[in-house]
Amino acid sequence: MESKLYLCSVKQQVWNIIPKSYRRRAIVVAITIFIRALLNFVGIAMLIPILVLILDSENITSNATLSSIYDLVGFTSHSSFVVAVCISVVLVILLKNGAVMLLYRHERDFIYSLYKYLSERLYRGYHSLGLGYIKRSNSALLTRNINVVTLTYVVGVLKPIAAIASEALLFALLFIALMWYAPIAALLSIAIFLPTILIFYLGVRRKLQDIGIKENEAQRIKSRIVAETFRGFADVEIGGAFPELFNRFERAMDEAVTLRKRNATIGMLPQMFTEVGLAAGMALLVVISLGMNSENLSLMFGVFAVAAIRLIPSIRNIMSSWSSIRYNRYSIATLAEADIEAKEASDDFTSERFHFNDKIELHNLTFQFDDATTPVIKDMSLEIHKGERLGIRGASGAGKTTLFNLILGLYRPTSGEIFIDGESLDSRNIRKWQNTIGYVSQSVFIADMTLAENVAFGQAPEQIDYQRVERALELAELRSFVDTLPDGLQSRIGEQGSRLSGGQRQRIGIARALYKNCDILFFDEATSSLDNRTEENINSAIRRLSTENESLTIVVIAHRESSLEYCDRIITIE
Repeated sequence: MESKLYLCSVKQQVWNIIPKSYRRRAIVVAITIFIRALLNFVGIAMLIPILVLILDSENITSNATLSSIYDLVGFTSHSSFVVAVCISVVLVILLKNGAVMLLYRHERDFIYSLYKYLSERLYRGYHSLGLGYIKRSNSALLTRNINVVTLTYVVGVLKPIAAIASEALLFALLFIALMWYAPIAALLSIAIFLPTILIFYLGVRRKLQDIGIKENEAQRIKSRIVAETFRGFADVEIGGAFPELFNRFERAMDEAVTLRKRNATIGMLPQMFTEVGLAAGMALLVVISLGMNSENLSLMFGVFAVAAIRLIPSIRNIMSSWSSIRYNRYSIATLAEADIEAKEASDDFTSERFHFNDKIELHNLTFQFDDATTPVIKDMSLEIHKGERLGIRGASGAGKTTLFNLILGLYRPTSGEIFIDGESLDSRNIRKWQNTIGYVSQSVFIADMTLAENVAFGQAPEQIDYQRVERALELAELRSFVDTLPDGLQSRIGEQGSRLSGGQRQRIGIARALYKNCDILFFDEATSSLDNRTEENINSAIRRLSTENESLTIVVIAHRESSLEYCDRIITIE
């Protein structure tokens, strides 16, 4: 009873994961699967006339159907009739296969269109959950869900379900036809192949599920270790951590390989089971046919052989597809837990800007992380006026970066409000606000793209305004650096800016903000990791920007007093 309830639960999860917009197409695909099964049945049925002609080519009148066709068309010789029947059978099978391929395209297009939808929706859904969710989660796990688990679900679960449905329908049609034409052969097929399927099912059902879950965990561990090795390469090298990381990777790899080998072995069982079943069926048929006349024996053997030609691969496909579903069932639970349909995936990626003319106001702002017991920021009120240069200082952990993330719209306040020119900052205008501001963090994100693409970050290469890029780099005092690059603006600067110095990275962050023609610049400890000379150069560049554009608002977080010397006002967060 519990297993039936569990099976119903899994079926419901499979259906719920399919988006509502795809469910009508899923029903159409189910209809095409039924039609394909019918056409495959017709293809097998068309072999019966050839079988009769082979077994009794001289006495066509012994078969009522062939005799009727012979008389209706008006054939005058057996040879011309045999040739006509053979050509007709070949043509019908060719047409049948063409129709099957056309119908299969619907299934194929549905499967991969759904994969595209699930992957894109999950990617955008995770993004919409915001910075807090991303920080709490494992990036390697999220990446695997987006790129691997969605594909596993459609290819390793949905596609095998469609295969089982098609093959099961064909099996049922063949059994009905055999019961009408050769009942002994039909009953023999059931007596042989049904126990074969049951033995296979009972023998491997739990093993496959366990193997799939364990292999997914091993692959997840491998992905995390590789990502962490390359992301923290310097610390890994200096700390001598690579041998231990490699040992962990090797253990996970050994686990994954061992599980894959077990799954490959189980994948061979359907072929072995069906071949044993066929041999046993033929042997039983010989025993049963003892005492029958040779004509009936030949016909029954022939019918059973024709049915077996299609039944064996059909049963093999059913068993292999079922194995795939069991092995990849973890993807059902993963996507069901992700609840893709419930995730926001707004298309409102507007380029419209928030016209900042007056001030930013924080009213009784409080923020507390979901897993924390005390708020990071409590009842904070603050005004930042247009054109002002505001410095923010405070001890580590006081909430300075959290405050920035709130003003930037990356966190939502637990209570209180943020106003921009008197308008509350919320989901309706956050994107417009973020289009208006520039942000330079302590560790500027550098993508593995060209220098120009990093400055005009988020724009397609063909949409980049290179004059604005040149101007932004000039203001950020990077002109001399560009001149040293072999391909100038088209030079790739490495993943995470691996070919850049700390000062160059920060200047690219400034150039990125300037390219946006932003009204406000936020600097979050932008110079704290730099040497004194580089810090002073960056601060001079920022001071010059402020002098040249008095309407530009600058908000700076810094530990060192020297980084706040040019500020009009400095506040301290306790």
